Amino acid sequence: MSTPIRIAVAGAHGRMGQVVAAIVEARADATLAARFDRPDIPPAAGVVAQDEALSAADVVIDFTTGASSAVLALHCAELGGPALVIGSTGFTAAEERVVRAAARRIPIVKSGNFSLGVNMLMGLVRQAAAALPADQYDIEIFEAHHRRKIDAPSGTALMLGEAAATGRGVELFKAQVKARDGVTGPRGEGQIGFSVMRGGGVVGEHSVSFLADDEVLTLSHSAQDRGLFARGAVQAAVWLAARPPGLYDMQDVLGFGAAATDPDYG
Repeated sequence: MSTPIRIAVAGAHGRMGQVVAAIVEARADATLAARFDRPDIPPAAGVVAQDEALSAADVVIDFTTGASSAVLALHCAELGGPALVIGSTGFTAAEERVVRAAARRIPIVKSGNFSLGVNMLMGLVRQAAAALPADQYDIEIFEAHHRRKIDAPSGTALMLGEAAATGRGVELFKAQVKARDGVTGPRGEGQIGFSVMRGGGVVGEHSVSFLADDEVLTLSHSAQDRGLFARGAVQAAVWLAARPPGLYDMQDVLGFGAAATDPDYG
């Protein structure tokens, strides 16, 4: 039997951090090496300083914030490891560049969603967008999450938008419409719209609709338990431990696409 992968969990006090830690502890091929959090958060039992956690781990799983993840990626790259699985969302363009630069020195899996179902949905959206003409079918992406989520649209919604844009052969930033208010005029051809709902304890709802004058096709995914994302992240960590530096995504982990060693991949 091979040696279990040593996994450290960032954001130890957060809801996802706690779920990830529990799932790691339940696996035979992984061991929970350490848990850590921001230095300004009072310590708790079983939580150690960041550098102590990094030195004990092969891979770190991070579901915190885009800003925190970018800082952590830079620090791990400077140390030459450990590898990093990033499930945070809400990255700025500058923070994205930091992660890409870090991936030149360490292996990183970064995904807005670690669900198998969502990654299947991305493929279906890409195919539908390629097959349904832009001058006949409008694309609208809807997402709903709990009241505590701080970024919008969600990372998963943006992933679905990228899938739709890829299918259409366009760049998402040129086609996206993230907000509508007031007298906006008629919808432009080829636009990819986003709608957002926040409230209650919704784990995650996503749908992509293709709307024509005479029919509507809707592809959707509903998450029932955030353990779904944690399980995918742990699987990604086990997969990542043996990979060379590069920026990977969940499509690579699941074998849906060629794994990248180019840090500009994705």
